[in-house]
Order: sequence, then C-alpha cells, then structure tokens
Amino acid sequence: MIMKQVMTYAVFAALLLSTPVSAFNARLGFQTAALSNSSFEVIPRGRTDVDGYWCAAADFARRTLGAGWQQRIYVQRGYGPSEATGRRTAVQFSLAAPDGVPQQSSGVFSSGFQPGYSMSVQAANARCNFRPFVD
Repeated sequence: MIMKQVMTYAVFAALLLSTPVSAFNARLGFQTAALSNSSFEVIPRGRTDVDGYWCAAADFARRTLGAGWQQRIYVQRGYGPSEATGRRTAVQFSLAAPDGVPQQSSGVFSSGFQPGYSMSVQAANARCNFRPFVD
C-alpha cells in the first residue's frame, strides 16, 4: 500500500515538473502563457469577463514573474488572437509600459482593454473576488 502511494506521488511530481513554465493554468478558468520575460497572454477557457482577465494577469505576474504587489500590469494589446495557442481571443499584458502609448489607470469599472491601461498587481488581484452578474 505504501509503495503504491509513493509511486502515485512520484508520477504526479514528474508530470508537474514536466509542465512547461511558459504555460500556466490561472485561476477562474483562464490560461496564461509567457511571450517574453515581462509580457504574457491571458486566454479564456470558460469565463470571459474583464475581472477574470485581470485576476489571471495578477496571478501570473505574482507566481511566475515574481512581481511585487505594487508593480503595475499594463495592457499591451487588447482582444485579439492568441500568439501562444492560436485561440481566437486573448489579451496581452506586460510588466513594462508599452512604448508610444499613453498610460492610464483602469478604473473599478472597465468594459474592455485599451493598450496602456494599467493597474497594480494588488488591484488586479482584488478582482479575483468579483463575480459576474450574469454567467
């Protein structure tokens, strides 16, 4: 019985360690994929609300890129096809401000993703607790 448990854990650990670092399954049904050292995509896998994108971006920035709570996350490109997966819709984020685009903070209510919009990792993470009115 103990040997079976050890083997189960070993197989699970091997699968976990063999998962590429560039692909990351974020919270709330979004997938994230690194595009460079500071930019990444958030790809919906179920939910498509704005808060879910920001939540997944905060999760990836903290866990994978090591960003601090006050680090800003910028929209690099709004809705468009995913470069990493080929899916129809993704939003690209970056920890660096996009060149040539005026920066502006995203408010509590935002209906889309404009390049240059930003919020802190902490504010984006707070959106993980929001639930859409309509699913």
